[in-house]
Amino acid sequence: MRLFSWFFTAQANERDVPTRTLELPPGPGNPRNSEGAFVSLKDGRIMFIYSHYTAGQGSDHDPAQLCGRYSSDGGKTWTVQDRLIVENEGGMNVMSVSLLRLQNDKIALFYLRKNSEKDCRPVMRISNDEGESWGPPVMCITDEIGYYVLNNDRVIQLQNGRLVVPVCLHTSKDSPQMDRLGTVMCYLSDDNGNSWRRSSSMHKGYDATGKRITVQEPGIVEMKDGRLMMFMRTNQGCQYLAFSEDGGDTWSPPQPSAIASPLSPASVKRLPTGDLLLVWNDHSRIPDHLRNRRVPLSVAISKDEGRTWQHTKVLEGNPEGWYCYVAIHPVDDSVLLGYCARGLAHMRITRIPVAWLYTAQPDRPQTNGLGGFFND
Repeated sequence: MRLFSWFFTAQANERDVPTRTLELPPGPGNPRNSEGAFVSLKDGRIMFIYSHYTAGQGSDHDPAQLCGRYSSDGGKTWTVQDRLIVENEGGMNVMSVSLLRLQNDKIALFYLRKNSEKDCRPVMRISNDEGESWGPPVMCITDEIGYYVLNNDRVIQLQNGRLVVPVCLHTSKDSPQMDRLGTVMCYLSDDNGNSWRRSSSMHKGYDATGKRITVQEPGIVEMKDGRLMMFMRTNQGCQYLAFSEDGGDTWSPPQPSAIASPLSPASVKRLPTGDLLLVWNDHSRIPDHLRNRRVPLSVAISKDEGRTWQHTKVLEGNPEGWYCYVAIHPVDDSVLLGYCARGLAHMRITRIPVAWLYTAQPDRPQTNGLGGFFND
């Protein structure tokens, strides 16, 4: 009953439209703000933690710490001052945040601790007091030191309680040279993060001719039938998909999907309606001169567990933009998106009424953009 009540409330607000509610541009001593995640707190606030760079030019390897902002009104407005969450405890930085409300009601914070270009691994901390303090860091990968990429807002907890961390490995002790094509795998915990093990499957990507291709930055969503669907960016003009029937331990080989995209990550999360929300750079009709750019930022709905997508529309249509590393957080009758806009240095939060996601593509002029709701 709660689900249907929620859905009809959303339908009643069909005239509502997306609004940008927080801009975190770079500034002096802060060359980049990026890769964050949300969690709802018991007092009604929303906490957003993101990668806050403190020196350099804002490259992936420059110094960074984790900072937080808070909203007390469902993401409509945000606190003005940053709160330091995790100082830079890495040899290079800490970055790329995931947040989870665990089934035991604690909050888990995941992030990358980057010590060097040969040692970048995810860390987990637990909060017992709604993010006011955090316990000691637990390394999620101890079996093999290497350079692992865990995107923001990627860690999930399955219905059976298992934690799944999807990563892409680029260097290891046995393969010290940087492998930019990547090997995707998962790390799994069945005891709320106290111990971790690597998935049995580790996959490189291959095209139909057997040539190796890029597969990077995997994400996962749990399907209604209990299977897991992994999506990953590639250099093949689309997202590749893989599936697991045993909670992320073994995976089918990555295969191309109908989700057209550049070499840029997609994000998928389930809405309270029960449908899946996809946020990505839709290149199904992209002009040739924009084919390598992370534009536009589009949204779509699947009512059949990712087999098909509908209600596709462009949220951000500025051809000079650069949109990626999206965090998705449903709250009440809206969805919050936190993403890089105007390049990797600029973080933006946009609040979208769920009802708007189910409407037809708005009629927007394309003279100054790609037909987005926003084109600036």
